[in-house]
Amino acid sequence: MKDLYRRKKAFVNIGLIAINVIYFLYLEVTGSTENTQFMVAHGAMYAPLVLEGGEYYRLLISVFMHFGINHIMNNMLILFILGDNLERALGHIKYLLFYLLCGLGANVVSMAVNLGEYRTVVSAGASGAIFGVIGGLLYAVLVNRGRLEDLSVRQLAVVIACSLYFGFTSTGVDNAAHIGGLIVGIVMGILLYRKPRRHQNMEIWG
Repeated sequence: MKDLYRRKKAFVNIGLIAINVIYFLYLEVTGSTENTQFMVAHGAMYAPLVLEGGEYYRLLISVFMHFGINHIMNNMLILFILGDNLERALGHIKYLLFYLLCGLGANVVSMAVNLGEYRTVVSAGASGAIFGVIGGLLYAVLVNRGRLEDLSVRQLAVVIACSLYFGFTSTGVDNAAHIGGLIVGIVMGILLYRKPRRHQNMEIWG
């Protein structure tokens, strides 16, 4: 059953990566993803436009936007490595819901923190949702006595520690979104993930 579990295709995760890449290429062809005004015009997070202009779609659209090639490559690599594990654990539908809600939640937390510090910043990227994926995996691994497929608590702890360290020692990184995504991911994991019983068929997807 373990081999069957691993063979399941995580097509939702691949689809999310594809959407990110396609939108990135579209933005690069029509302008520049490193131009802040251009990114705002195409959906990047900017609190005044969300709260005063009612442009709430930015909370979601910005999750699929990235500032430059390095930004999207780093995020998509992590999502490719970890996302399929969580999709197999949750099932296709739950994983899609999980990912989108983590992205939204991370943006809401980021917006609240930045406004609380009287800062209005432009932000975009999948990292909040990806931190949510890491949080969800952390919960699932703990529930499964420290291991889920090829993942362990130690491995995820290293990923979290390195990612947060990189964020806090670099400029232009939305650490509030990262921490917010991680917390939302853990909560969503508690709500959506159910440890499979030994007699259950691994082919069942939620």
